[in-house]
Amino acid sequence: MSFSIGPWRIEARTVLAPMAGVTDRPFRILCRRFGAGLAASEMITADQRLWHTTKTRQRMNHEGEPEPRVVQLAGNDPALLADAARANVDLGAQIIDINMGCPAKKVYGRLCGSALLGDEPLVGRILENVARAVDVPVTVKIRTGIDRAHVNGLQISRIAAQSGIRAIAVHGRTRADFYEGEAEYETIRAICAEAGIPVIANGDVDSAAKARSVLDFTRADAVMIGRAAHGSPWIFRDVNSFLETGKNTASPLRTEIRDIILEHITALYAFHGEAAGVRIARKHLGWYCQQHTDTQGFRPRLMAAESSSVQFATAAACFGEWADNENKIPGQERANAGNESEGRQDIRHAQAQHHRHA
Repeated sequence: MSFSIGPWRIEARTVLAPMAGVTDRPFRILCRRFGAGLAASEMITADQRLWHTTKTRQRMNHEGEPEPRVVQLAGNDPALLADAARANVDLGAQIIDINMGCPAKKVYGRLCGSALLGDEPLVGRILENVARAVDVPVTVKIRTGIDRAHVNGLQISRIAAQSGIRAIAVHGRTRADFYEGEAEYETIRAICAEAGIPVIANGDVDSAAKARSVLDFTRADAVMIGRAAHGSPWIFRDVNSFLETGKNTASPLRTEIRDIILEHITALYAFHGEAAGVRIARKHLGWYCQQHTDTQGFRPRLMAAESSSVQFATAAACFGEWADNENKIPGQERANAGNESEGRQDIRHAQAQHHRHA
């Protein structure tokens, strides 16, 4: 179960979605370890004058990451993006991804991210310039359009293929949708039918069954998982196993979850430093608690910790006690939820919702 992007054979049909403030190097490495075939960096501006900031320098740090290393760039100037791509390849990037999907107001307002979908000629110039500038594969992430009155994902995919782009990831929402409602997959299906390059389907993939149904419906080469990986990096292992065998994997042992959490926050402290590490770890600890409702009682203490030593000790004590109470997490987790028929019902319901709002 694999696909190729240029010379790279991707040995999984699941990839991690780039998410600002989430997919830092520790989280990318963790998700790759659990089977994500790709894990792109957080979005990096194409304006090299801003690369002196700590945040950008960290986003460009790929030490210890498995290959291929993917860097996502954002901007609207073809020449600046081409220069930024060359610079990142020199720093070790092995795939360059262009962000044409971010709906955030501060990105959209600068005519970057999903705003570019409203200017198809500019999309072509950007993709052609970047693809010519580097000798590594260039990919692009898009949404289906600016809004539901202007769904042009299929035309953008044609431009991408003609411009030398080697793969395209498509989020099944428009910019106007942000993350509301349900993703629609008919546009992705139409793109897959004629793309000629690998297509990665994104949007609401939150279980193994949903991944299977999205792949079956769209005929995409892979699925991209974003928010469902929050507090659940093992979702990639679960989805990959289900796609290969048709069977759900056993829920992770509580002791395994405890060890993952402690390893993760330790990596965050080392990468981000004391203050930022504690702050970012709070976010991830909140997500881990959210995934396991019987740990919600820990959350106030975890959020109140103001140093890495106190935060780590609190997490070790809380999740250690939780792990000791029971060998396995109770019930079925997100990766085991549902079955193939339920996943297909999700798809049909999403299409009906899309048609009602279109």
